[in-house]
Amino acid sequence: MSTSIHPMAIIDPSAKLGAGVQIGPFCTVGPDVVLGDGVELISHVAIAGRTTIGPRTKIYPFASIGHPPQDLKYKGELSILTIGADCVIREGVTMNPGTEGGGMKTVVGDRCLFLANSHVGHDSVIGNNVIFSNNVMCAGHVTVGDFVIVSGGTGLQQFVRIGDHAFIGGGAGVLLDVIPFGMVRDNPAHLAGLNLVGLKRRGFSREQIHELRRAYRLLFADEGTLSERVEDVAGEFAEHPLIHEILDFIRAGGDRGICVPRDVNAPER
Repeated sequence: MSTSIHPMAIIDPSAKLGAGVQIGPFCTVGPDVVLGDGVELISHVAIAGRTTIGPRTKIYPFASIGHPPQDLKYKGELSILTIGADCVIREGVTMNPGTEGGGMKTVVGDRCLFLANSHVGHDSVIGNNVIFSNNVMCAGHVTVGDFVIVSGGTGLQQFVRIGDHAFIGGGAGVLLDVIPFGMVRDNPAHLAGLNLVGLKRRGFSREQIHELRRAYRLLFADEGTLSERVEDVAGEFAEHPLIHEILDFIRAGGDRGICVPRDVNAPER
């Protein structure tokens, strides 16, 4: 497919456009923007800043991509936004580049879906195959792993980490880190088990799911501290790499604590 630019679009001559790019009416593309092969801007899309968009990503009307971060500490530093291949970015989505205080870049992986009016804040890192449903509010400095689903109206607080294959229920207020394979809900959010439906859909075996469930029950039992339970589970499940993904995530720590079930005392920070 040949490149097509509508006459009512405004494309800076310095922008770099790949083969087969399709740009509809009333789009604006700034001078430092790079559009990969086959990128499609439907109409009324505004792309600014040092923004790179990967091949075959499709962006719908009124999305605002790469404009200055919504951060009072931002002073015009030349930070970047990178979006991967084969993403779908629906109406009214906003994504901001990084800041000097957060590593200077915001990164979005491949094959992600961002539904209408969702937001990716400055210095966030979003993995591959992630889904943000409508009106998801992702603050700055958030890390989201691969195959995560965030349901509509959810708020992700600054600096939280969301582990691979996690599921966030609609309207949740996520104030603490969510373990890989975890499912959280409510506001403030609490851990409500494992993402069993997602695990089955993605081909994890019955044995793997059984062992994850057994480890989960031990990890969030009432006895001892979280640190003690982590080491107990590590010893019992020494040969189970999926369980060690959870343990490594907890051990790595972060700026927030770990989201736990409602009937478990808050973990050590």
